[in-house]
Amino acid sequence: MKYSFNGKKLAGLILLAFNATTAQAAEVPAGAKLAPVQELVRANGYEPATLDPNLAESNVEFYIFNDLFEGLLRVGKDGEAIPALAQTWEHQGNVWTFHLRPQAKWSNGDPVTADDFVYSWRRLTDPKTASPYGSYLASAYVLNAAAINAGSKPPSELGVKALDAHTLQVTLSEPNSYLLKQLVHFPVLPVNCKVVEQYGKNWTQPAHFVGNGAFRLSQWVVNEKVVVERNPQYWDNANTVLNKVTFLPIQGFPEVARFRAGEVELGYTTPPELYQQLKKTLGEQQLVTYPLLSTSYFAFNNRQAPFNDLRVRQALNLALDKDIIAGKVLGYGQQPAWTFTPTGAGGYTLQPGAAAGWTPEQRHAQAKQLLAQAGFNAENPLRFTVLYSNDATIKKIVIAAAAMWKKNLGVEATLQSQERKVTLDNINRGQYGVAFTRWLADYNDPSTFLNVFRSDSSENSPKYHNPDYDRILHQATAAQTPQQVQQYFQQAEAVLAADTPVAPVYYEANATLIKPYVKGIDFTPQGALYDKNVYLLEH
Repeated sequence: MKYSFNGKKLAGLILLAFNATTAQAAEVPAGAKLAPVQELVRANGYEPATLDPNLAESNVEFYIFNDLFEGLLRVGKDGEAIPALAQTWEHQGNVWTFHLRPQAKWSNGDPVTADDFVYSWRRLTDPKTASPYGSYLASAYVLNAAAINAGSKPPSELGVKALDAHTLQVTLSEPNSYLLKQLVHFPVLPVNCKVVEQYGKNWTQPAHFVGNGAFRLSQWVVNEKVVVERNPQYWDNANTVLNKVTFLPIQGFPEVARFRAGEVELGYTTPPELYQQLKKTLGEQQLVTYPLLSTSYFAFNNRQAPFNDLRVRQALNLALDKDIIAGKVLGYGQQPAWTFTPTGAGGYTLQPGAAAGWTPEQRHAQAKQLLAQAGFNAENPLRFTVLYSNDATIKKIVIAAAAMWKKNLGVEATLQSQERKVTLDNINRGQYGVAFTRWLADYNDPSTFLNVFRSDSSENSPKYHNPDYDRILHQATAAQTPQQVQQYFQQAEAVLAADTPVAPVYYEANATLIKPYVKGIDFTPQGALYDKNVYLLEH
């Protein structure tokens, strides 16, 4: 994270104030001719697992949440946190105070209050909720969050309080240099406590749904579409142009076919097989390529034999020809990964270990030696199953990896595909030996990647545990200068490289199809956008 030390201290009080117009909105150039019908159709990859921010965990839901909800802060064009529902905030020591927009309302007309945040954050952290992000506020060092998520304290003791209807106080257990960045993520969005309590798990159905974003939920037809319509109760509704957005759970070849037919105007991702052809026929205006702050990797279940053996994990990592997977199997901007944190996250570049500079032959030789030391050879080959989501591109990647393991190590990997929801559930429950997955940044900082492997992280699906690693991240959180933060992050990456709880394969890039009349597109480092900024030109 990059720090700004331009502010002045006054009796230990730091004030950060922003004009209410800081939050972004659609910026239509003077003289632009808008389409008479402002309705956008987007491909969104998959069917959302939920529309409850406290229960979601993937970008599929994240992209929809950007329309339906608004949190204290949001992601700006440069990837930094900017004001959203919070107009101003200040902090004194470990106590942060956020001042909410008094005109903000839920889609049913109820005022959005600080109590809605208190309710949502307690619900998120409560182990009874079983949120995939249950430890998120613990990683932010919100007071008592770790103990609550562990079940040793009640949610009522969480360090969050409504001082009045529009003032939220957050108390930390210790300093956190990247708290504001963490507050852009969807687990800490507010939910309407009255509606959630009244309808229980059914509150996300269109008949009951209440949000506070620029759009409101109109339809949710499972495996067909999610439709959101402009929310007249939204505090900045006057600066929204689109009237309706339809999210389709499609990607790959079906997405491309419907884009060509004019049935999709904004894509999700492009199949590698079609990239060069589409680039030639559509050009860069309609096929936009950009890096994603995301790492794709093979996760090892560190508690399950033989992956509880460091030598096995290291051998499998070294035997992967990552440059081939990134450059040839994929080939539209992906980069081979030898650190878990992508290059440039939060303005930092963390150096990989020595193996990144070895030749493929050197890596393969070391991998063979490690696997032999672990007791595997031609007479006793290593056999395991690789779990992955049912996706054509992912299938190509795991097939290539299995072939590399076979060629370079004599390993026999069986591939098992499952529906996305089932795969995520099995990974979260530790029901796997090796799984291919990815981590998309929650916010623009290395900590969002490194925190995954904290011993108390609910996202630590490899079940990795190293007290030294936890200590280093703890020190990074309280660091006072960018140089100190860089030092601790580098140490953390060095520990991960030595322990190899996962095998990073490549840093993500995306190629998105966009109709030329769709404007106002500004992708965040996570590949997300806010449809409140988008508008359609006459066409």
